[in-house]
Amino acid sequence: MSFVTVEKKKNVGILTIDRPAALNALNTEVLNDLNNAIDNIEQDDDIYVVVVTGAGRSFVAGADIAQMKDLSSIEGKKFGAFGNTVFLKLENMSKPVIAAINGFCLGGGSELALSCDIRLASQKAKFGQPEVGLGITPGFGGTQRLPRVIGMSKAMELILTGKVIGADEAKAIGLVSEVYPPEELLDKAIALAEEISANAQIAVCQSKRAMRMGIQTDINTGLALEAEAFGVCFGTEDQKEGMCAFLEKREKNFKNK
Repeated sequence: MSFVTVEKKKNVGILTIDRPAALNALNTEVLNDLNNAIDNIEQDDDIYVVVVTGAGRSFVAGADIAQMKDLSSIEGKKFGAFGNTVFLKLENMSKPVIAAINGFCLGGGSELALSCDIRLASQKAKFGQPEVGLGITPGFGGTQRLPRVIGMSKAMELILTGKVIGADEAKAIGLVSEVYPPEELLDKAIALAEEISANAQIAVCQSKRAMRMGIQTDINTGLALEAEAFGVCFGTEDQKEGMCAFLEKREKNFKNK
């Protein structure tokens, strides 16, 4: 049995964390399944954009406390390192990743969402990094990604208090892009994925790469990365097709070449 399922709709891959009885809590088995699913999606040329969501009423409620409570210091570090490896692989996928956050998004769930490129939320979604209330720090990248997304002061507040916030506040602080009624969330995420899928995919992937790598560097290095990506696109058939279609006022027919 796998705790992660992948469904394809046109060129969109829908990756679902499927452990609803435990509110999709992340244990070693779930992380292994997620790791394998990411590898399979990366190799699937028919998937252009990925939507990540959770089964039932939770996105991911956190890492599995039942598994963590008796870990030694060495075992805890190993567990955190594995989670970070998986989430970094998701973040560094060549394909854009959209989180459709349908419910509880706490601890490791928040860290999973932060590893995605775009975050959309249900009105029922709840966000937080409650680890300090359990005697630990965030362990799957929360201390690093949350300040990069919402700024240091607000990230400090959320992590050091362990407070939980709703979807509207998450949007107000820039943690998510949009908030939708629960019944509309997945359709909205798929529609956004399809909108991205309609563009030239080499350009899409190069744009993601330039942003993901550039944000970790100084502006000069980032601009050099952008110049490289810009140049790569001019060696593609899609660049010729896109510009000719624009000038000829006709529909584009990208081949992703």
